Amino acid sequence: MMVKTGLTIPSLQFAAPAGTPAGIEVMSLTELAGRISPERLARPQRPHFHQLIAVTGESLQQTIDFRTYELAAGDWLWIRPGQVQQWGALAGVTGDLVLFQPSHLDAQTAGRVQLDDPNVPVLRQPSPEDAASVRMALDHLALEFRALGRMPLESHAAALRYLLAVLVLRLTHLAMPVTDHAVAADPAYLRFRSAVDSDFTRTRRVEDYARSLGYSAKTLARATQAAAGVSAKAFIDRRVVLEAKRLLAHSDDSAVQISQQLGFRTPTQFAKYFVQRTGQTPMAFRSEVSGRLSVPG
Repeated sequence: MMVKTGLTIPSLQFAAPAGTPAGIEVMSLTELAGRISPERLARPQRPHFHQLIAVTGESLQQTIDFRTYELAAGDWLWIRPGQVQQWGALAGVTGDLVLFQPSHLDAQTAGRVQLDDPNVPVLRQPSPEDAASVRMALDHLALEFRALGRMPLESHAAALRYLLAVLVLRLTHLAMPVTDHAVAADPAYLRFRSAVDSDFTRTRRVEDYARSLGYSAKTLARATQAAAGVSAKAFIDRRVVLEAKRLLAHSDDSAVQISQQLGFRTPTQFAKYFVQRTGQTPMAFRSEVSGRLSVPG
């Protein structure tokens, strides 16, 4: 992992270990604790890669976008790019960590596991029947990652891609019905979701997205309601509010600075928008979360 300091929240870019195939890394939590100090891990960070965390002993606390998870032995956490993360103490915790870039999975697998959807569940708790299969998939992936030099590099890289696909498919289907709805997602919704993630600071109007994507506003509304269970406008607002909360909780930026970053004309417009959708002012939200998201010095 490589930290790149952004405007407010440190951004983590993926950096493959020297001599290994690009795009994936497998390590134990003990190895992670030996590389990075507890203070640095506990600070808010925004990874731009996927993380799979599997706990095998003791318990681990993780905070992802204002929700704290207590992982017991056998639990998994799937953190997706862009989510703001804070690690809990790793002392005494055993388990494994898989880091991978979104491009490391083929398009079909990415669709089946909803790879680009930030709204899927973070916590995975396999049943006893499923625990053995996901553990076996992880062990095989870890074994292959450490077997560099046993096959030609291209074959080694291909094996890692296939084994990662097996692992994420098994993890996904712990919580997904057999209907496999991810494959059937409306292309209009998928394009809209991607556009919102890229352009929510530029526009909050459904009509603007419809025009740029070549759909009618009604088409986007139907597709978003069917796929996400909310209106297209609510989907946009949810993304704006999430980013506002991230900036309020994890930076010292003023309301003026945050309103500018999010594309509001004035701080007053931003405050009114935030209150209408959360029931509290931006500064009240910041005060509320400042205590429970405190970071070691």
